[in-house]
Amino acid sequence: MKNEQSTSLVEQFVTEILKKGTYHELDRRYLINRIYAMVGEQPLEKTTAVNDLLQLQDALIEAAIQNHKIEANPTDREILGADLMDFMTPTPYGVNTKFWDLYQKSPQTATAYFYRLSRDNDYIKTRAIAKNIEFPVPTDYGNLEITINLSKPEKDPRAIALAQKTVSTSYPQCQLCLENEGYEGRVGYPARGNHRIVRLQLDGETWGFQYSPYAYFAEHCIFISEVHRPMHIDRTTFQNLVAITKLFPDYFVGSNADLPIVGGSMLSHDHYQGGKHEFPMAVAAIEKPFELNGFANVSAGIVKWPMSVIRLKSVSESALVSAATKILKVWQNYDDPKRDIRHETNGENHHTITPIVRQRAGRFEMDLVLRDNQTSEQYPDGIFHPHQDVQHIKKENIGLIEVMGRAILPARLKAELLEVQRYLLKQSNEMKPYHKKWADQLQEKYQFTADNVQEIVDQEVGRVFLRVLEDAGVFKQTTDGQTGFMKFIHKVNEV
Repeated sequence: MKNEQSTSLVEQFVTEILKKGTYHELDRRYLINRIYAMVGEQPLEKTTAVNDLLQLQDALIEAAIQNHKIEANPTDREILGADLMDFMTPTPYGVNTKFWDLYQKSPQTATAYFYRLSRDNDYIKTRAIAKNIEFPVPTDYGNLEITINLSKPEKDPRAIALAQKTVSTSYPQCQLCLENEGYEGRVGYPARGNHRIVRLQLDGETWGFQYSPYAYFAEHCIFISEVHRPMHIDRTTFQNLVAITKLFPDYFVGSNADLPIVGGSMLSHDHYQGGKHEFPMAVAAIEKPFELNGFANVSAGIVKWPMSVIRLKSVSESALVSAATKILKVWQNYDDPKRDIRHETNGENHHTITPIVRQRAGRFEMDLVLRDNQTSEQYPDGIFHPHQDVQHIKKENIGLIEVMGRAILPARLKAELLEVQRYLLKQSNEMKPYHKKWADQLQEKYQFTADNVQEIVDQEVGRVFLRVLEDAGVFKQTTDGQTGFMKFIHKVNEV
């Protein structure tokens, strides 16, 4: 006879699965036996109160470890967790059918269903995301959003060692490929047993729509080309972004740039990101409106922002796309050596755009952020990249999300900034040497107490991030920089 506690855990989990409607009550015994096969039949030696599906999942993973069904490492835990949650997740066909049926009611009804499913089945790691640190910092450009990203799991040394002995495979080709739907996972590669993708058509091609497992903002989603091909910014990109905002009017959507240094972390697979969040850049005002020759039905202006942003607005999607394409083509061949702006050196192209599209007040609104990925002897990491004096806070690429004013700072800073605070309070500390110059500057600027040190350090981190964005701006927010920006606008109008 099965132990009562073990049966209780499994049966509780099955009861929760049945509530989701994917299986029928007649399937109860089948599900119980399938889960016993995965976690073992012996009870947990110790257990705490289990109140919801995620806690039941955790308890079953612990049972599987005690029963020697899996090893107590992050990879095995993740794979089993995804496989357990796959039981409460409809098939890809089921998800797509329900999504598009609900879409007939409204896009918001469809996305609400898919988002809730992706949270309920633990594909979106809500508990890990809740660990992230977040705070606003007021600036002349509005409130910047500072986050320290603690959600992504650290790499397990044992997994790294095992990966060196594992036969390499090219399936899936990358973590964005549609091949990941239902993929079991392996050492060094995430489990995707509970992963689902909604299919849609863009410009005659199949694309996938999914949510980000480690979301950086509300309903953070990804649109993924069915074809594994490199990122590219061109007219088709602009058309696709506008088409997505037509499908999902309450979402913004944007694309990382398609060049190293100024692009995102995954340039090998064509994709876009979107969601419901309104970023600081989206609410930044137009600082200098200008006429765009040949586009009477498109309003244009330079945005008051530390990076170089042109905002276009129009009720006509074709006019908006044509205007953006013209600006891109001029920028791809534009030089301003006086301001270190060169479109090409030694046969390597340097200019591209980070585009973002949203709908507002019945019009399409497109922000075009000019990017230049040159390096130099003085700035080997990038002329328009965080310079070395701010890399103690942020040295990674400035991608789509950060362009819009939301900093994604590395997890190391949680502990490191505490040591900075101890240093500023003249307490015993283990502050990293690369923070010392910055900390000494703060020491001269403020009188620190135990009550104010954290708030001041947080605000100063935000000001460093502002400098990061300023470094990434090709036309600086100076009289000379804005003169250069208008020179570029004049060039666009000459073409």
